[in-house]
Amino acid sequence: MAKRKISAEIYSYGIYTSWNRDSRELPKILEITDRIPIAPDVEFGCVIKIKGAKGKTIQFRIDHPPFKDEKGEIAPPFTGEYFINSNDYEFFLGDTVWEPYEDKAGIWELSTFLDGKRLSYKKLTLGFTE
Repeated sequence: MAKRKISAEIYSYGIYTSWNRDSRELPKILEITDRIPIAPDVEFGCVIKIKGAKGKTIQFRIDHPPFKDEKGEIAPPFTGEYFINSNDYEFFLGDTVWEPYEDKAGIWELSTFLDGKRLSYKKLTLGFTE
């Protein structure tokens, strides 16, 4: 039996409405951009569409500029997993800008992986507007 082809595409990226992580509904895109303003409660990231991966678990990773966590240590990349429960699956990968703002400026890299291979990648730059 032939293996089914798994594909992933970044459907949208940039600034979104606030996201309720407990809801199945994804945030709505407000502006497609790779330059994210650092301001209170700005939700940013990307929506990824994955096809043909039902029953698989994908991993995600968000690499961010170095900032300190609540223990005063440099925070590691944000990582986690999503279980794909349908052949046409969409999910939001992103974050919200929070205080202190200065240490969030820089490059944020959002990636998804399946079986050690990268499925998607998006680079966003957070900065202060003038």
